[in-house]
Amino acid sequence: MGGQTGLCGAFDAAAADFMALGRFLWEPIGAGAVSVADLRPGERVLDACCGAGASAIPAARSVGRHGLVDAVDLSESMIGELWWLSKDLPQLRAHRADVARWSTGDYDVVQSVLGLSCFPDAAAGAEHLISLARPGGRAVFTIWRDGAVQEADRHLRRAIAQAIGVPPPQGRTSRAPGGLGEAGVYAAWLRERGLVDVEVSVNPLALTMTPETAWLVITGSGLRAVLAKVPVHALEPVRECYLASLREEGLAELDATTLIGSGRRS
Repeated sequence: MGGQTGLCGAFDAAAADFMALGRFLWEPIGAGAVSVADLRPGERVLDACCGAGASAIPAARSVGRHGLVDAVDLSESMIGELWWLSKDLPQLRAHRADVARWSTGDYDVVQSVLGLSCFPDAAAGAEHLISLARPGGRAVFTIWRDGAVQEADRHLRRAIAQAIGVPPPQGRTSRAPGGLGEAGVYAAWLRERGLVDVEVSVNPLALTMTPETAWLVITGSGLRAVLAKVPVHALEPVRECYLASLREEGLAELDATTLIGSGRRS
């Protein structure tokens, strides 16, 4: 759930907030993916764009001491956190590396939770990851469902415009890659990548937006990249405008629903 390039580099600067947000957001999302992966004792797993291990750690517990989980992320801070959190899991190996260049293969399962959007080309990234599974091996990729996290993004951009008097930044930084956030479209896209027996399941999640959690959604996720051009002295006014905007619209919960796509390499 950390990153490879572009907006995902925001996670290096956001490590502490990313970890604080984990139990509310990343951990339930990661647990959902591992449940769909249906990992078995002794299996070999690649966890791509692993972040601090929200899916890699439960995967390591599922495969047991005779299994293996290679967890790969470019963020040094995320890999450092994962190394610390997994000290009692010798079957989990944390690697600071570019998974787009990862060449070890023959995995029973390749999984990536919210990592596809971190590739410059999501289709090429998915195909590379699938190629690292053994023939008949499984691939499990989690993406945001259409609309997920969108309200936090919208309120943040409005707050920036109000606080510093400039038009809000264009585009979204938290989204499904390539407009794939609808289950049927996503399933067809996975088949085009060469997977068979494709299934897409919905993992619903509603995040309670207390003031603390609501701001962590910004500073502990890819949305942090939106703040990159905000002057330091304006960050607190932006935060105040953001929280006020949420209150004005009565946004008490944030939709953080994901789609979990799975299939076998033919």
